[in-house]
Amino acid sequence: MSNRDRRRAERRKRKERGVHRKQELEERRARMAARTEERNREAREALEPLADDERPRVVTAGAVISALISLSVIGGYAIGIEVDGERPALVQVIAPALIFAVMAWGMWERKYWAVLGFQTVLLLALVWASLSLVTASRWQQAIGNLLLIAGSGALFYLNVKAMARIQMPERLPRD
Repeated sequence: MSNRDRRRAERRKRKERGVHRKQELEERRARMAARTEERNREAREALEPLADDERPRVVTAGAVISALISLSVIGGYAIGIEVDGERPALVQVIAPALIFAVMAWGMWERKYWAVLGFQTVLLLALVWASLSLVTASRWQQAIGNLLLIAGSGALFYLNVKAMARIQMPERLPRD
C-alpha cells in the first residue's frame, strides 16, 4: 500500500469515528434531556397549588418589605432628607415609591409578576452588595454587605418555589 493510500484510509477512519462520536453525543444528549424532563415532571407533580386564601410566608414577607421601602422613601422625603447635600426631585421620590407600592400590592394579591419583580430587586441588591463587599474599607461595611447578601439570597431562593406554586394552574380531577 502506498503512502498516499495509507493517509487516505486514515482520513476515512477519522471521519467515520467523527460520525460515530456525533451519534453517540446526540444519543447521550437525548437520554439526558429525557432524564431532566422526567425530574422536572416529578417536581411539578410534587407541588401543591395555592388555595384561594393561601399566601406563602416568603411572599407575605416580600410584600411587607416592599411596602416598608415605599413608605420609607416617602417618609424620608417628607422629613427633608438630603442626598449628597441636595433634596431629591419629587419624581426621584415618587417613581421608586410607586414601583415598590405596586409590587407590595401585587405580592399581597399573589401575582406572579410582582414576585418576579421583587426577585429582580433582590438580585440587584445581591450584585450591589457583592461589589461593595470587594471595596469595603471598614469591617462594619463588610458585615453590612454580608448581611445584605445573606438576607437577599435567602429571600431570592425561597421565592423560587413560591413562584412555581403561584403560577401553577388548578389541577383538574382525574377521570
